[in-house]
Amino acid sequence: MHKRILFGPKKFIRWQVDSILRANEYTQEFNGGAIKSYDSNQLASNSPIEDTRAEATCLMTSGYLAGVFDGHGGGACAQVIAKRLYNYITACLLPHDTLVDYLLALSKQEPVKLIESFNDKVQFVDDVKEIYSNSFMRFLRELSEMDYKPNDIQKAIEMAFLSLDEDLSREALPKNGETINLKTMSVAMSGAVACVAHVDGTNLHIANVGDSGAVLGTLSETNNWIAKKLTEDHNSYNQAEVDRIIKEHPQNESNSVIKMDRLLGQLAPLRSMGDFRFKWSKEIMNDVVVKHFGDHVVPPHYHTPPYLSAKPDVIYHRLTPNDKFLILATDGLWDIMTPLQAVRLVGEHMKGKVTLSPLKLPKKNMKLIEINEMLLQRKEGLEMKPRDSNAATHIIRHALGGTEFGIDHMKISQLLTLPDDVVRVFRDDITITIVYFDSEYIRHCPA
Repeated sequence: MHKRILFGPKKFIRWQVDSILRANEYTQEFNGGAIKSYDSNQLASNSPIEDTRAEATCLMTSGYLAGVFDGHGGGACAQVIAKRLYNYITACLLPHDTLVDYLLALSKQEPVKLIESFNDKVQFVDDVKEIYSNSFMRFLRELSEMDYKPNDIQKAIEMAFLSLDEDLSREALPKNGETINLKTMSVAMSGAVACVAHVDGTNLHIANVGDSGAVLGTLSETNNWIAKKLTEDHNSYNQAEVDRIIKEHPQNESNSVIKMDRLLGQLAPLRSMGDFRFKWSKEIMNDVVVKHFGDHVVPPHYHTPPYLSAKPDVIYHRLTPNDKFLILATDGLWDIMTPLQAVRLVGEHMKGKVTLSPLKLPKKNMKLIEINEMLLQRKEGLEMKPRDSNAATHIIRHALGGTEFGIDHMKISQLLTLPDDVVRVFRDDITITIVYFDSEYIRHCPA
């Protein structure tokens, strides 16, 4: 019998803790290419969770996409962006002739897909699905008529983010006297930050809007882990970002644009998708938003919108054989763990995890001395055999219960049993995706 009677607050025993921590974990492996596999997991704080994640391979190009999305004001915007953004990105990366062929296939209602998603649990209802499909077709037609270069990946990804954000706005606003669509309006009134990775061979691009983050785990020549944070947070701790926003508005607003470390005193991330009550004109706010939601939804000191942008920073990194993995995570993790702590945990997990699978030689014609070195590393890893086979779960377990002496099970149990009305004081939703690179593929991949 598993139940245990305890005095005082409810506590979870170990199997219950394991069950909660592992409930949303997922692992996907690949054959060939720069990506070997990925691990992902989520732990909710909000009910329902406002974070989401998405991973996919591009079917008409050689790219791979992974990202984390942190919603606020509900999870609607994060879910919609996670479901739609990769199609926009992939379309922007298509050669023009391929794009035209794809458009033609869609016009004939041929079932051609741009991406293959993994672990996708979100389904749109039919009426919203039709709206989104029409928006995407309009976007594709406009894209096919543009003079742009899909090989400029940074510009292509930026255009995809901004185009989807524009569609979210267009879909929410009533046209020609129509009644408001509460589903699309709820997406537009909520918001989400996004951190997305695009991997193609040795080319890694990170697109970031807001305060989620991407950290590269690199093993140095002396076998030490190096954590390289590839993104900068768009929040009030980023002085350059604060200065940018203040500069975009009149001098007399310099004391009201950022108040209490928030945009107009309300929004913590200084860039995001959705959140159109910080973007729409005063006329739209008064004629549409106030009419349906009341005066309170208009932020104070709302004089010269837009105050908010969905424009991503797009960072490029050329992968080397020493780059072993990439951690994408929402701020629920980075609020309680440093990039180096996270990288060391994944590195430790990699070393221990080899004991969970049969020995495979990474290349042919290995010398005995190289095989011996592998066996010694495997022996060392036996002592570090992880409790969790999924590295994202391993990180979450340490984020909640890690101490200098190891894992404190009671601490995790207490954090998992906090009442809904106080849990957000102690922790946020946590979403983590860890993408593992194939060092041998990268070593031999042409520039």
